[in-house]
Amino acid sequence: MASILFSLVIVAIILSCSISNFSNALSVNHYQQTCPNAESTIAKVVRSGMMNDKTVPAALLRMHFHDCFIRGCDASVLLNSKGSSQAEKDGPPNISLHAFYVIENAKKQVEKMCPGVVSCADILAIAARDVVALSGGPTWNVPKGRKDGRVSKAKDTLQLPFPTFNISQLQQSFSQRGLSLDDLVSLSGGHTLGFSHCSSFQNRIHNFSNKTDVDPTMNPSFATSLRQVCPKHNKVKSAGANLDSSPTVFDNAYFKLLLQGKSIFSSDQALITSSRTKNLVAKFAANQEEFFDAFVKSMIKMSSINGGGTEIRLDCRVVN
Repeated sequence: MASILFSLVIVAIILSCSISNFSNALSVNHYQQTCPNAESTIAKVVRSGMMNDKTVPAALLRMHFHDCFIRGCDASVLLNSKGSSQAEKDGPPNISLHAFYVIENAKKQVEKMCPGVVSCADILAIAARDVVALSGGPTWNVPKGRKDGRVSKAKDTLQLPFPTFNISQLQQSFSQRGLSLDDLVSLSGGHTLGFSHCSSFQNRIHNFSNKTDVDPTMNPSFATSLRQVCPKHNKVKSAGANLDSSPTVFDNAYFKLLLQGKSIFSSDQALITSSRTKNLVAKFAANQEEFFDAFVKSMIKMSSINGGGTEIRLDCRVVN
């Protein structure tokens, strides 16, 4: 009798877990009944933001990445610091994040239509898709149903992959989040959008090693141009370089330049130090559609990292 009861308890636990996991599962149709116009409304706000500021696409794509890599995709990156409690957005790697107002404006518009229904985490995931598509890249159906988290700590941002990482460090960082080497290469292609300040690549163009001042894997003329923009004792805070030759267009130029020794970060260059990742770089450089297809798969995978959120925030900047 005891063994039968034990078995029944185990079955009940398994069923409970299964129901719980199912209820937390993401779905592309999550708001079909409760807020059918959410995505078109978000897209309209994103498009408006892009018209006013050409840096919005890179900013929102990076914001989504930084959100998902810390505590999962739970919009913790959107929370404001409170008193002495510093939030993620004030962590060292996130100081340069911007365009939060686009997500906040989208949230306000969605709240007018469907109060308390659409999470900030979903809005950020949808906006990241929209900026890629509106910049000439692929589009995809975003799985939805994320909940917003209540915890955001600046110190946690030190878990983000650094632009100085080598291939082993990058692989470890991605694998800890259930992402593969293939995901690493395709998601790095997001560097087709945007700009970097000198501090993030200073290590490659000044005092690289005891033997050489400049990273020898970098194209010499490209290195010279970067050194002119970013001198050794640079004092111009806004100085830096575009991440590829078409920083407002989502394309495969990043991979082509990578093969020419014209990448910005050490972490970019790291992608051609392993035969597996180098072969993918070459494939994406040769075929933009291959890159787009891989990017979509990896974005869906990354944006589905469970954040363990518990609420639908009414204001993306503060917990309910």
